[in-house]
Amino acid sequence: MSSSPMAGSSSSARDRPPTRTSFIPEIQSMMFALGDARRPLHETAALVEDIVHTQLINLLQQACEGAVLRGSRVISAEDILFLMRRDKKKVRRLLRYLQFRDYKSKVLKTIEDEEPLDSTENNKRQRLAGDFLSWVDQTGEFLSLSDNQEVDDVKLERLERLERQTRGMDSAQYSEFCESRQLSFAKKASKFRDWLDCSSLEVKPNTVAMEILSYLAYETTAQLVDLSLLVKQDMTPKTDPFSHVVSASFIHYHSNTEIKRDPESPETTPPSTPGSSHSSKPSNGGLGLDSKTRQRKRKKSSAVSGVEPPSGAIQPCHIREAIRRYSYRHTSANRGNGMAFLAC
Repeated sequence: MSSSPMAGSSSSARDRPPTRTSFIPEIQSMMFALGDARRPLHETAALVEDIVHTQLINLLQQACEGAVLRGSRVISAEDILFLMRRDKKKVRRLLRYLQFRDYKSKVLKTIEDEEPLDSTENNKRQRLAGDFLSWVDQTGEFLSLSDNQEVDDVKLERLERLERQTRGMDSAQYSEFCESRQLSFAKKASKFRDWLDCSSLEVKPNTVAMEILSYLAYETTAQLVDLSLLVKQDMTPKTDPFSHVVSASFIHYHSNTEIKRDPESPETTPPSTPGSSHSSKPSNGGLGLDSKTRQRKRKKSSAVSGVEPPSGAIQPCHIREAIRRYSYRHTSANRGNGMAFLAC
């Protein structure tokens, strides 16, 4: 099996069956909620979908092989946890997600039955994962994962970035952002199962396994956006060494106001009219600047000042470069262990 997370994804967009279920609109909304522009590019979302789909299909195949080896009739949480066991941080995130799912189920049941909430019962997901991890735990590393209250630096940094992103939003934009934040693969369980073509598998995933797969699909999308924003930041010309600590939209807004106050900027030079000139400086031998020349100057001025173009969305090249960097860092660590998965 290929060790690159990009394996098969570069050509899958061209080879994608026309009848395959698509999550591109949902992924575009998720990308916006994770830090991309308000209108993420369709081609970027399609590339993200292909990468996530390729990752999950390979994960499912490995989990299916594990289920067959242990004589199970279904792919269960144990088969996926076994594949994730090498990364303790990601296992801890998954355990927190399962804890949240258990708590949500109890709250919904309490509302339906009008009974007081009992925090000790019906923790089936946590108990299932905990029993398996205690069975494979030979060093004691997994024992404290479920009770570990250590701050997740990745999640904290993501939340801080989103907080900066929302500062400049109006009420309509913020409402759309909040709706996008609620989207997930788990909310479209039937579509998600069709997307993974689970009906063709020799051994099919059970309900809890599908919940974990939907969680991993979202986490893979989030990690792709995280890495791509770093790449995009590196590729953006900068004059201020501290400009990376401010969100792209904040830089774009305030840099625009500075450019407009600059008398040398083409934005403050009014267009010339036949027989008269509003500019104190002659240009092009006394002729007025045509629209193409003005547009080229504006682009040059933006590039020099480090301002992003209005369409500051993540590009496919950012995704590909993020994958290249990730693969370079993880190929040696995962050599001989199969595919280097983004989310596990």
